[in-house]
Amino acid sequence: MKMSKLVVFTLSTLALTACQQGVNSQDKHTHWGYTGHEAPEHWASLSPKFALCGEGKNQTPINIVNTIDGKLPPLKLDYHPSDVEIVNNGHTIQVDFKHDHNTLQLNGQTYALKQFHFHVPSENLIRGKSFPMEAHFVHADKEGNLAVLGVLYTLSGENQRLAPIWQHLPQKAGEKYTLNTAFDPATLMPKKRDYYRFSGSLTTPPCSEGVSWLVLKHYDTMSQSQVEAFATLMKGHNNRPIQPINARVIVE
Repeated sequence: MKMSKLVVFTLSTLALTACQQGVNSQDKHTHWGYTGHEAPEHWASLSPKFALCGEGKNQTPINIVNTIDGKLPPLKLDYHPSDVEIVNNGHTIQVDFKHDHNTLQLNGQTYALKQFHFHVPSENLIRGKSFPMEAHFVHADKEGNLAVLGVLYTLSGENQRLAPIWQHLPQKAGEKYTLNTAFDPATLMPKKRDYYRFSGSLTTPPCSEGVSWLVLKHYDTMSQSQVEAFATLMKGHNNRPIQPINARVIVE
């Protein structure tokens, strides 16, 4: 392996680790959060490895506005019932997949679904509109490049498809729960899958860039009680404020 490829692979692997665990393993002792001196506006000063949180030019989340018509290809998802583990990592509730047989096809590459997690309220906005909750489905290809699929939620009745997760939310940071039955992530995808696409970053430290973002135009629903249960567990909001779009193009 050439040195340049080794560097790219190493950086990509670190980015995936951060997205899976909520913080880079090398920075596991650097505490960050969403309030006080650990809030998003201070992330860049908490560690030199978090510098991109303040200096990056392609940061996520964003306000999705001023899009261009790029005639995007249909979203190609191949999801199946899978063995999962529910993790409270102190920053969110994350559902980890034990195998890589759920995939997303993007630009001729295959990305495996590694995990999905939640933010309340939504991190991304659509034309200035915030949503009660957003789910991020995190995928990685064999080189460690990341693609994140965002699903936004509006309020309605209880979401029974989320019930297997919500019924077993680990109550303390560091706790885990393995579901006894397979969970199908396909059930969490809206039937209509038109989407926005842009280049972005992790929305948590170290805020690594080069992440392909896909945000669905059509929403899922959940109840106010489900939102409140999550927010209570997180002791409030766990969303990063929107970041400047700068020179990026948002395609739909």
